[in-house]
Amino acid sequence: MTVHLAGQADLPAYLRLMRELNPEDPVLDPVAVESTWAQMRSGSLVWVKERDGVLVATCTLLVVPNLSRNARPYGLIENVVTLAAFRGQGYGRAVLQAALAEAWQRSCYKVMLSTSARTAGVVDFYRRCGFQDGVKIGFVATPD
Repeated sequence: MTVHLAGQADLPAYLRLMRELNPEDPVLDPVAVESTWAQMRSGSLVWVKERDGVLVATCTLLVVPNLSRNARPYGLIENVVTLAAFRGQGYGRAVLQAALAEAWQRSCYKVMLSTSARTAGVVDFYRRCGFQDGVKIGFVATPD
Protein backbone atom coordinates (compact mmCIF):
# COMPACT_ATOMS: atom_id res chain seq x y z
CA MET A 1 0.00 0.00 0.00
CA THR A 2 2.05 2.95 -1.30
CA VAL A 3 1.63 6.38 0.25
CA HIS A 4 3.28 9.44 -1.24
CA LEU A 5 3.53 13.18 -0.74
CA ALA A 6 0.93 15.05 -2.75
CA GLY A 7 2.04 16.76 -5.92
CA GLN A 8 0.52 19.47 -8.07
CA ALA A 9 -1.42 16.91 -10.11
CA ASP A 10 -3.16 15.64 -6.94
CA LEU A 11 -4.98 18.93 -6.30
CA PRO A 12 -8.36 18.11 -7.96
CA ALA A 13 -8.60 14.77 -6.15
CA TYR A 14 -7.46 16.36 -2.88
CA LEU A 15 -10.26 18.93 -3.19
CA ARG A 16 -12.72 16.03 -3.60
CA LEU A 17 -11.46 14.57 -0.32
CA MET A 18 -11.85 17.95 1.42
CA ARG A 19 -15.42 18.17 0.09
CA GLU A 20 -16.09 14.77 1.67
CA LEU A 21 -14.57 15.95 4.96
CA ASN A 22 -16.51 19.24 5.07
CA PRO A 23 -19.37 19.20 2.54
CA GLU A 24 -20.78 22.45 3.91
CA ASP A 25 -17.66 24.46 3.04
CA PRO A 26 -18.08 26.99 0.22
CA VAL A 27 -16.49 26.37 -3.18
CA LEU A 28 -13.11 28.10 -3.17
CA ASP A 29 -11.84 30.67 -5.64
CA PRO A 30 -9.45 28.89 -8.06
CA VAL A 31 -6.70 31.49 -7.55
CA ALA A 32 -6.91 31.07 -3.78
CA VAL A 33 -6.85 27.30 -4.20
CA GLU A 34 -3.63 27.36 -6.24
CA SER A 35 -1.92 29.77 -3.86
CA THR A 36 -2.95 27.86 -0.75
CA TRP A 37 -2.00 24.50 -2.29
CA ALA A 38 1.48 25.82 -3.04
CA GLN A 39 1.81 27.11 0.54
CA MET A 40 0.59 23.81 1.98
CA ARG A 41 3.07 21.79 -0.04
CA SER A 42 5.97 24.03 0.92
CA GLY A 43 5.20 24.34 4.65
CA SER A 44 3.64 21.00 5.53
CA LEU A 45 3.55 17.40 4.35
CA VAL A 46 0.37 16.31 2.61
CA TRP A 47 0.29 12.52 2.50
CA VAL A 48 -2.02 10.79 0.01
CA LYS A 49 -2.97 7.24 -0.87
CA GLU A 50 -4.21 6.16 -4.27
CA ARG A 51 -6.03 3.05 -5.35
CA ASP A 52 -6.36 2.28 -9.03
CA GLY A 53 -5.58 5.91 -9.90
CA VAL A 54 -8.11 7.34 -7.45
CA LEU A 55 -6.93 9.40 -4.49
CA VAL A 56 -8.76 7.70 -1.60
CA ALA A 57 -7.16 9.03 1.61
CA THR A 58 -5.08 11.90 2.92
CA CYS A 59 -3.72 13.59 6.01
CA THR A 60 -1.55 16.64 6.55
CA LEU A 61 1.43 16.79 8.91
CA LEU A 62 2.88 20.06 10.12
CA VAL A 63 6.24 19.84 11.91
CA VAL A 64 6.70 22.77 14.29
CA PRO A 65 10.18 23.86 15.43
CA ASN A 66 10.40 24.11 19.18
CA LEU A 67 12.76 25.33 21.91
CA SER A 68 11.47 23.08 24.67
CA ARG A 69 11.97 19.32 24.93
CA ASN A 70 15.65 19.63 24.04
CA ALA A 71 14.74 21.66 20.92
CA ARG A 72 12.81 18.75 19.46
CA PRO A 73 9.90 19.69 17.18
CA TYR A 74 6.34 18.51 17.56
CA GLY A 75 3.84 17.49 14.92
CA LEU A 76 0.25 18.40 14.20
CA ILE A 77 -1.97 16.26 12.02
CA GLU A 78 -5.05 17.68 10.35
CA ASN A 79 -7.53 16.89 7.58
CA VAL A 80 -7.56 13.13 7.92
CA VAL A 81 -10.10 11.78 5.46
CA THR A 82 -10.84 8.68 3.44
CA LEU A 83 -13.50 8.57 0.75
CA ALA A 84 -16.58 6.88 2.22
CA ALA A 85 -16.53 4.01 -0.30
CA PHE A 86 -12.97 3.11 0.75
CA ARG A 87 -13.22 3.31 4.54
CA GLY A 88 -12.31 0.31 6.65
CA GLN A 89 -9.72 -0.92 4.13
CA GLY A 90 -6.55 0.46 5.74
CA TYR A 91 -6.08 3.57 3.60
CA GLY A 92 -6.56 6.07 6.42
CA ARG A 93 -4.22 4.08 8.61
CA ALA A 94 -1.63 4.05 5.81
CA VAL A 95 -1.50 7.85 5.48
CA LEU A 96 -1.39 8.28 9.26
CA GLN A 97 1.44 5.75 9.55
CA ALA A 98 3.41 7.60 6.87
CA ALA A 99 2.89 10.90 8.68
CA LEU A 100 3.91 9.43 12.04
CA ALA A 101 6.99 7.75 10.55
CA GLU A 102 8.06 11.10 9.08
CA ALA A 103 7.45 12.87 12.39
CA TRP A 104 9.56 10.32 14.28
CA GLN A 105 12.28 10.55 11.61
CA ARG A 106 12.32 14.31 12.15
CA SER A 107 12.72 13.71 15.90
CA CYS A 108 9.31 15.03 16.94
CA TYR A 109 8.74 14.38 20.62
CA LYS A 110 4.97 14.12 20.10
CA VAL A 111 2.32 14.33 17.42
CA MET A 112 -1.09 15.78 18.19
CA LEU A 113 -4.34 15.21 16.36
CA SER A 114 -7.78 16.50 17.19
CA THR A 115 -11.11 15.43 15.78
CA SER A 116 -14.60 16.80 15.97
CA ALA A 117 -16.00 13.33 15.29
CA ARG A 118 -17.85 11.88 18.24
CA THR A 119 -18.60 8.43 16.89
CA ALA A 120 -16.96 5.50 18.61
CA GLY A 121 -15.70 4.15 15.29
CA VAL A 122 -13.66 7.26 14.52
CA VAL A 123 -12.25 7.53 18.03
CA ASP A 124 -11.38 3.83 18.04
CA PHE A 125 -9.72 4.23 14.63
CA TYR A 126 -7.37 6.88 16.00
CA ARG A 127 -6.61 4.72 19.03
CA ARG A 128 -5.76 1.77 16.76
CA CYS A 129 -3.42 4.08 14.83
CA GLY A 130 -1.43 4.80 18.01
CA PHE A 131 -3.05 7.96 19.32
CA GLN A 132 -4.02 8.20 22.98
CA ASP A 133 -6.87 10.27 24.30
CA GLY A 134 -6.87 11.74 27.78
CA VAL A 135 -3.13 12.56 27.75
CA LYS A 136 -3.73 16.29 27.44
CA ILE A 137 -6.76 18.52 27.41
CA GLY A 138 -7.38 20.14 24.06
CA PHE A 139 -8.89 23.56 23.49
CA VAL A 140 -9.98 25.24 20.30
CA ALA A 141 -10.49 28.95 19.70
CA THR A 142 -12.38 30.17 16.63
CA PRO A 143 -12.95 33.71 15.39
CA ASP A 144 -16.74 33.32 15.57
